[in-house]
Amino acid sequence: MDHLQLGVKIGHLYLKNPIMPASGAFGFEMETLIDFNNLGAIVPKSITKHPRGGNATPRVCEVNGGMINSIGIQSKGVDYYVKEILPHYERYDTPLISSISADSVEEFAEMAEIISRESIVSGIELNISCPNLKGNGKAFGMDAALSYNVVKKVKDVTDKPIIAKLTPNVTSIQEIALACEKGGADALNVANTFLAMAVDIYTREPKIGNVLGGISGPAIKPLIVRMIYQVRKVTNLPIIGCGGVMTWEDVVEMLLVGANAVQVGTASFINPTALPDILEGLKEYMTANGVKDINELVGKVNIKHNQVESI
Repeated sequence: MDHLQLGVKIGHLYLKNPIMPASGAFGFEMETLIDFNNLGAIVPKSITKHPRGGNATPRVCEVNGGMINSIGIQSKGVDYYVKEILPHYERYDTPLISSISADSVEEFAEMAEIISRESIVSGIELNISCPNLKGNGKAFGMDAALSYNVVKKVKDVTDKPIIAKLTPNVTSIQEIALACEKGGADALNVANTFLAMAVDIYTREPKIGNVLGGISGPAIKPLIVRMIYQVRKVTNLPIIGCGGVMTWEDVVEMLLVGANAVQVGTASFINPTALPDILEGLKEYMTANGVKDINELVGKVNIKHNQVESI
């Protein structure tokens, strides 16, 4: 399988393969279980400018087909991240993508500027699914104008590749994708978790301390596949598929509808070696099906001319 071409490009960032962890589902503690040098990219947990304690507990609950979480982006702040977290990854030659979350457009730009000074940081993922606390309270990624402004302001202060992580909790993800592209995004992450709720029928209380949380896991994969397909129809930007990837088959499915790479989240909680396992399965699929270059799969879903997409 050494002859296989697995490399993909995300803007001007080259990844040796399309498999990477999703932010929040990966930490340097996993280095005892998997070889980080075999990953396409490293994506540590999202960070905020200032330390924050996160949401009320319980923060995670299991549901049929996945899990709901409401962590609240617990963070020790950007200064701690630069001094204590990033050095852990300097021994690896895998590109590191920093995920950042902020309360305002200006804070996104400020954080991006700080992070960009670190040579180990190869790209920046903008978690625009968080609320705009200095604006209308709506998540940045739920508003096309806000999404555009965040990306534009960040692009003004850094030459690192910018990945906008979209929220699926919108009427038209295509509209937000186009706004991010107009703002100068180098790639799009499709997408974050879906807003969800679960109730304990015996205590009659929400299973999540914050009442609502984001659902991830295999239950949402068909929804994410649909969104990748829709976003690919309106943009040529690289797309990172994220949501419900549990197996190599899920990766192939997302590539076929237009993703260039994927992130793996919930699967790593179930199987800590999910990332390398998925990569090996992908290689075996390519060999068995005569696919020499992974990019040959991107967007190659067969839609017959008489098939109707509307419901």
